[in-house]
Amino acid sequence: MLIAEAQSLATYLPALVQAALGLAVPVAILAASHLFGQRAKGNYIKDKAYECGLPMEGKAHPRFAVKFYVTAMLFILFDIEVVFLVPWALVYREFLAAGIAITAATAAFLGVLVLGLVYEVKRGALDWEK
Repeated sequence: MLIAEAQSLATYLPALVQAALGLAVPVAILAASHLFGQRAKGNYIKDKAYECGLPMEGKAHPRFAVKFYVTAMLFILFDIEVVFLVPWALVYREFLAAGIAITAATAAFLGVLVLGLVYEVKRGALDWEK
């Protein structure tokens, strides 16, 4: 009976060690941050704002041009559309083996995607010099 309990404890030992480390590491990081961090009062150097060794110039949150947001949105849009092609590529052989033609549907999908890209290029959405 005692041997069975020792084996049972040995199977749970890695989980207990991981749980102990999972609790000890964040507590140690928080304690070190509290002791040595910027909020340690009475130390002029630690209380001073720091950014790459130079004093901050300008506003803390500068305004960005809209073209950055437009470019990011177009990238996300076309990136997600390309992700829709991955399942098609993975099951293409299975559809061919079953005699189901999905090439026309995929061509229509890609056609709409290309038309959207041509429209955005003609509108100048990707021009940085505007």
